Amino acid sequence: MLNVYYGNMPEAVFNTSVYFKNTYEDAWITDPAAKEMILDVDKSTVLDGAVIDSPVLGKIAPVSLSGGVKTLILMKNERSRIFNASVCGDNCAKWILKLAEKEDLTINLRHLMDFGEGRFDIRIMNTSQVVHSMKELVPIAGLYV
Repeated sequence: MLNVYYGNMPEAVFNTSVYFKNTYEDAWITDPAAKEMILDVDKSTVLDGAVIDSPVLGKIAPVSLSGGVKTLILMKNERSRIFNASVCGDNCAKWILKLAEKEDLTINLRHLMDFGEGRFDIRIMNTSQVVHSMKELVPIAGLYV
C-alpha cells in the first residue's frame, strides 16, 4: 500500500537529486523496471549503467536524469528511506502506485499529486484514512498542502 504524509516531514529526504548523486549504483539504472521508468518518464534509453541516451540532451550520465525519475529509482532501491515525491510530476504517479503494489511504500508530498481516474489504495498518514480515488483524496490532502 502507498502511505502518503502531506506537508513538512523532517525525516523525509528532501533533496533527492543530491541524495541520488551520492548513493546510486549502476545496477539500479540497468534494472528492467528502472529502464522502463526512464523510457516512460524521460523518454530516454539506458545504454548501460553509466550512459543514457536522451532525445533532448544526447548521451547523459544517470545524475542528469529528471528529478522525478531519480526519485522513483530511489524509492525502488532505498525502501528504508522516505523521499519527498513533490519533485515528481504527475507522470510519475502511476509508477509510485506500481512500486507500492509490490511492497508498502511511504512518501512525503508537499503538493496534490494526480494519481489518475482509476481506483487505488492510499493511506493518508496525517489522518490514517485510506482513500481509493482522487475524489476521496483531494478534500483530505487539501487540508495539508
